[in-house]
Amino acid sequence: MHDHAPAGGVRGAANRRLLAVSLGITSTVFVVQVVGAILSGSLALLADAVHMLTDAAALVIALIASIVAARPANDRRTFGYQRAEVFGALLNGVILIALSLWVAFEAVMRLIDPEEPEVEGGLMLGVAVVGLVANAVAMWLLSAAQRTSINVRGAYLEVLGDLLGSVAVIVAAVVILTTGWLPADAIASLLIAAMIVPRAIGLLREVASVLSEATPKGMQVREIREHILGTPGVAGVHDVHVWQLTRGAPVFSAHVVVDADCYASGRADAILTELQSCLASHFDVEHSTFQLEPSGHVEHDAHA
Repeated sequence: MHDHAPAGGVRGAANRRLLAVSLGITSTVFVVQVVGAILSGSLALLADAVHMLTDAAALVIALIASIVAARPANDRRTFGYQRAEVFGALLNGVILIALSLWVAFEAVMRLIDPEEPEVEGGLMLGVAVVGLVANAVAMWLLSAAQRTSINVRGAYLEVLGDLLGSVAVIVAAVVILTTGWLPADAIASLLIAAMIVPRAIGLLREVASVLSEATPKGMQVREIREHILGTPGVAGVHDVHVWQLTRGAPVFSAHVVVDADCYASGRADAILTELQSCLASHFDVEHSTFQLEPSGHVEHDAHA
């Protein structure tokens, strides 16, 4: 006995629109940054442009994953395709780490090279400001959706990293304009790499948690058990499992022992409805599966 699977159609459509708008912004700024990096000779600006290109690729991946995740369930994919969002986030995390390693390598090579190229600080500053504004707008668009979708969160973290990168480029440009100290450009590039890695690792940890079917962060299984045991007619609960298909889509299953007279009185259906309502209202679990068992029932199951 169970309720219906989570229906994220409306949320998914809204997420796709936000991802599409963010993709348009990111792609436009990428072109501006590449031209600006070539004209100014700034490695930091070029690194930020490559990061912006990665952002665009990540948004494309996220958009495709969101479309795939919206496909309905079938006999082969009984939970539907929501896990596609998780795989999209996994790919985003790998791209982030690869990018940070490339940026760090290029920055170190420029620092140890005695013949540093000239950097046009004024143009570097102007392009970085454009990137900062564009990233701020994209982050604002994705800020709400990233709380409920691991896929959108991956794209959001990419944009956040690029916004911080734009700040680093702006600071480096100001230093070059005021002091003429060119190594500031390479140092800004290293800072961009340093800001990317922790966010990428955090995203990959969340992906690993979902794929390993760990209990969603913030969900207390003990509290769920207490709520179930507090339902009139419930004598016990065992084989409790909580996992998530993707961020914001927790799934719950449990075996619930009910008093034998609940079957005789026909109250078993009411208990099932009450349990599902409890999970939905108190713990935001839209998909819950309960196996009701009469007292004295012997469960031949390996799980404790």
